[in-house]
Amino acid sequence: MTTALPPTATPSLAPPPPHWFPKLLLAIYLIEFVALGINPAERGTWWAENVPIFLIVLALAVLYVRGTRFSNLAYALMSVLLFMHTVGGHYTFEKVPFDWFNNLFGFKRNMYDRVAHFSVGFYAYAIIELTDSYGTIRNRTISYLFPLCVIGTVAMAYELIEWVYAEVAGGNAGAAFLGSQGDIWDAQKDMLADTSGAIFALILYALFGRGRREAA
Repeated sequence: MTTALPPTATPSLAPPPPHWFPKLLLAIYLIEFVALGINPAERGTWWAENVPIFLIVLALAVLYVRGTRFSNLAYALMSVLLFMHTVGGHYTFEKVPFDWFNNLFGFKRNMYDRVAHFSVGFYAYAIIELTDSYGTIRNRTISYLFPLCVIGTVAMAYELIEWVYAEVAGGNAGAAFLGSQGDIWDAQKDMLADTSGAIFALILYALFGRGRREAA
Protein backbone atom coordinates (compact mmCIF):
# COMPACT_ATOMS: atom_id res chain seq x y z
CA MET A 1 0.00 0.00 0.00
CA THR A 2 1.34 3.42 -0.92
CA THR A 3 0.49 6.79 0.57
CA ALA A 4 -0.07 9.66 -1.82
CA LEU A 5 1.67 12.95 -1.20
CA PRO A 6 -0.56 15.65 0.32
CA PRO A 7 -1.69 18.20 -2.28
CA THR A 8 0.60 20.84 -0.76
CA ALA A 9 3.70 18.64 -0.69
CA THR A 10 6.48 19.55 -3.08
CA PRO A 11 8.36 16.67 -4.71
CA SER A 12 12.07 16.79 -4.05
CA LEU A 13 15.10 15.14 -5.49
CA ALA A 14 15.86 11.57 -4.58
CA PRO A 15 17.95 11.20 -1.39
CA PRO A 16 21.12 13.29 -1.85
CA PRO A 17 24.18 11.28 -2.85
CA PRO A 18 27.02 10.84 -0.38
CA HIS A 19 28.69 14.23 0.01
CA TRP A 20 32.15 12.89 -0.73
CA PHE A 21 31.53 11.85 -4.35
CA PRO A 22 30.61 15.20 -5.99
CA LYS A 23 33.23 16.88 -3.80
CA LEU A 24 35.84 14.38 -5.01
CA LEU A 25 34.93 15.10 -8.63
CA LEU A 26 35.21 18.83 -7.95
CA ALA A 27 38.63 18.39 -6.37
CA ILE A 28 39.86 16.35 -9.35
CA TYR A 29 38.56 19.00 -11.76
CA LEU A 30 40.27 21.85 -9.90
CA ILE A 31 43.59 19.99 -9.83
CA GLU A 32 43.26 19.25 -13.56
CA PHE A 33 42.27 22.86 -14.31
CA VAL A 34 45.33 24.27 -12.54
CA ALA A 35 47.78 21.67 -13.88
CA LEU A 36 46.64 21.98 -17.49
CA GLY A 37 46.50 25.75 -17.28
CA ILE A 38 50.30 25.73 -17.21
CA ASN A 39 51.83 26.25 -20.64
CA PRO A 40 48.83 25.37 -22.83
CA ALA A 41 49.38 25.04 -26.58
CA GLU A 42 47.47 28.27 -27.29
CA ARG A 43 46.55 30.60 -24.41
CA GLY A 44 43.67 32.25 -26.26
CA THR A 45 42.15 28.86 -27.06
CA TRP A 46 42.69 27.76 -23.46
CA TRP A 47 40.61 30.67 -22.20
CA ALA A 48 37.90 30.13 -24.81
CA GLU A 49 37.62 26.41 -24.03
CA ASN A 50 37.82 26.67 -20.24
CA VAL A 51 35.59 29.62 -19.42
CA PRO A 52 32.28 27.90 -20.36
CA ILE A 53 33.35 24.71 -18.57
CA PHE A 54 34.29 26.65 -15.43
CA LEU A 55 30.86 28.32 -15.53
CA ILE A 56 29.20 24.89 -15.68
CA VAL A 57 31.20 23.77 -12.65
CA LEU A 58 30.28 26.98 -10.82
CA ALA A 59 26.58 26.49 -11.62
CA LEU A 60 26.64 22.90 -10.37
CA ALA A 61 28.41 24.00 -7.18
CA VAL A 62 25.81 26.73 -6.55
CA LEU A 63 22.97 24.27 -7.13
CA TYR A 64 24.62 21.81 -4.74
CA VAL A 65 24.99 24.41 -1.99
CA ARG A 66 21.37 25.49 -2.46
CA GLY A 67 20.18 21.89 -2.06
CA THR A 68 19.61 20.85 -5.68
CA ARG A 69 21.65 17.67 -5.88
CA PHE A 70 21.81 14.91 -8.43
CA SER A 71 22.53 11.21 -8.21
CA ASN A 72 26.10 9.96 -8.22
CA LEU A 73 25.59 8.56 -11.73
CA ALA A 74 24.40 11.97 -12.96
CA TYR A 75 27.46 13.66 -11.45
CA ALA A 76 29.76 11.03 -12.95
CA LEU A 77 28.25 11.50 -16.41
CA MET A 78 28.43 15.29 -16.22
CA SER A 79 32.08 15.16 -15.12
CA VAL A 80 33.15 13.39 -18.33
CA LEU A 81 32.72 16.58 -20.38
CA LEU A 82 34.43 18.70 -17.73
CA PHE A 83 37.52 16.50 -17.65
CA MET A 84 37.73 15.96 -21.42
CA HIS A 85 37.15 19.61 -22.29
CA THR A 86 39.86 20.74 -19.89
CA VAL A 87 42.34 18.39 -21.57
CA GLY A 88 41.21 19.65 -24.98
CA GLY A 89 41.75 23.24 -23.90
CA HIS A 90 45.35 22.45 -22.96
CA TYR A 91 46.39 20.75 -26.21
CA THR A 92 43.67 22.14 -28.53
CA PHE A 93 41.24 19.39 -29.46
CA GLU A 94 42.82 18.32 -32.73
CA LYS A 95 46.22 17.82 -31.07
CA VAL A 96 45.19 15.83 -27.99
CA PRO A 97 47.15 12.54 -27.90
CA PHE A 98 44.35 10.16 -28.88
CA ASP A 99 46.06 7.83 -31.35
CA TRP A 100 45.07 4.69 -29.45
CA PHE A 101 41.38 5.45 -30.06
CA ASN A 102 41.82 6.70 -33.62
CA ASN A 103 43.89 3.67 -34.59
CA LEU A 104 41.53 1.27 -32.84
CA PHE A 105 38.61 2.34 -35.05
CA GLY A 106 40.67 3.33 -38.10
CA PHE A 107 39.83 7.03 -38.01
CA LYS A 108 41.87 9.33 -40.25
CA ARG A 109 41.26 12.43 -38.10
CA ASN A 110 41.66 12.98 -34.37
CA MET A 111 38.26 12.03 -32.92
CA TYR A 112 38.86 13.41 -29.43
CA ASP A 113 36.60 16.39 -30.09
CA ARG A 114 33.83 14.13 -31.38
CA VAL A 115 33.96 11.96 -28.25
CA ALA A 116 33.87 15.12 -26.12
CA HIS A 117 30.79 16.27 -28.05
CA PHE A 118 29.18 12.89 -27.35
CA SER A 119 29.71 13.52 -23.64
CA VAL A 120 27.79 16.81 -23.89
CA GLY A 121 24.68 14.68 -24.32
CA PHE A 122 25.27 13.06 -20.93
CA TYR A 123 23.72 16.15 -19.34
CA ALA A 124 20.35 14.89 -20.56
CA TYR A 125 20.50 12.42 -17.65
CA ALA A 126 20.65 15.21 -15.06
CA ILE A 127 17.96 17.22 -16.85
CA ILE A 128 15.39 14.43 -16.85
CA GLU A 129 16.37 13.47 -13.31
CA LEU A 130 15.60 17.03 -12.24
CA THR A 131 12.27 17.34 -14.09
CA ASP A 132 11.16 13.94 -12.81
CA SER A 133 12.11 14.76 -9.23
CA TYR A 134 10.01 17.91 -9.21
CA GLY A 135 7.23 16.47 -11.35
CA THR A 136 7.64 19.30 -13.85
CA ILE A 137 6.60 17.25 -16.89
CA ARG A 138 3.76 14.79 -16.47
CA ASN A 139 3.73 13.26 -19.94
CA ARG A 140 6.35 10.50 -20.14
CA THR A 141 7.12 10.95 -23.82
CA ILE A 142 7.65 14.70 -23.44
CA SER A 143 9.77 14.18 -20.33
CA TYR A 144 12.24 12.24 -22.48
CA LEU A 145 11.97 14.55 -25.50
CA PHE A 146 12.59 17.70 -23.44
CA PRO A 147 16.23 16.96 -22.43
CA LEU A 148 16.93 15.73 -25.96
CA CYS A 149 15.70 19.04 -27.36
CA VAL A 150 17.68 21.00 -24.76
CA ILE A 151 20.89 19.22 -25.73
CA GLY A 152 20.16 19.75 -29.42
CA THR A 153 19.62 23.47 -28.84
CA VAL A 154 22.82 23.78 -26.80
CA ALA A 155 24.71 21.90 -29.54
CA MET A 156 23.46 24.29 -32.21
CA ALA A 157 24.21 27.36 -30.08
CA TYR A 158 27.76 26.20 -29.36
CA GLU A 159 28.47 25.68 -33.06
CA LEU A 160 27.36 29.27 -33.67
CA ILE A 161 29.64 30.47 -30.87
CA GLU A 162 32.55 28.55 -32.40
CA TRP A 163 31.86 30.15 -35.78
CA VAL A 164 31.73 33.69 -34.33
CA TYR A 165 34.89 33.17 -32.25
CA ALA A 166 36.77 31.74 -35.23
CA GLU A 167 35.78 34.76 -37.31
CA VAL A 168 36.75 37.28 -34.62
CA ALA A 169 39.96 35.61 -33.42
CA GLY A 170 41.13 34.50 -36.85
CA GLY A 171 44.51 32.87 -37.46
CA ASN A 172 45.70 29.85 -35.50
CA ALA A 173 43.61 30.65 -32.41
CA GLY A 174 40.37 30.73 -34.40
CA ALA A 175 41.20 27.55 -36.30
CA ALA A 176 42.23 25.74 -33.10
CA PHE A 177 38.98 26.67 -31.36
CA LEU A 178 36.89 25.66 -34.37
CA GLY A 179 38.73 22.33 -34.63
CA SER A 180 37.10 21.27 -37.90
CA GLN A 181 40.31 19.62 -39.15
CA GLY A 182 39.29 20.32 -42.75
CA ASP A 183 35.88 18.62 -42.49
CA ILE A 184 33.20 20.81 -44.07
CA TRP A 185 30.50 18.81 -42.23
CA ASP A 186 32.21 19.12 -38.84
CA ALA A 187 29.47 21.25 -37.25
CA GLN A 188 26.72 18.87 -38.31
CA LYS A 189 28.67 15.83 -37.10
CA ASP A 190 29.34 17.53 -33.77
CA MET A 191 25.63 18.19 -33.29
CA LEU A 192 24.87 14.58 -34.18
CA ALA A 193 27.42 13.44 -31.58
CA ASP A 194 25.79 15.69 -28.94
CA THR A 195 22.31 14.35 -29.56
CA SER A 196 23.57 10.76 -29.80
CA GLY A 197 25.13 11.19 -26.37
CA ALA A 198 21.80 12.47 -25.08
CA ILE A 199 19.99 9.40 -26.42
CA PHE A 200 22.58 7.19 -24.73
CA ALA A 201 22.12 9.05 -21.43
CA LEU A 202 18.34 8.76 -21.62
CA ILE A 203 18.63 5.01 -22.21
CA LEU A 204 20.81 4.81 -19.10
CA TYR A 205 18.17 6.75 -17.19
CA ALA A 206 15.42 4.37 -18.33
CA LEU A 207 17.54 1.39 -17.23
CA PHE A 208 19.16 2.60 -14.03
CA GLY A 209 17.64 5.91 -13.01
CA ARG A 210 14.39 7.10 -11.53
CA GLY A 211 12.62 6.19 -14.77
CA ARG A 212 13.24 2.49 -14.07
CA ARG A 213 11.96 2.79 -10.49
CA GLU A 214 8.79 4.60 -11.60
CA ALA A 215 8.07 1.99 -14.27
CA ALA A 216 8.43 -0.85 -11.74
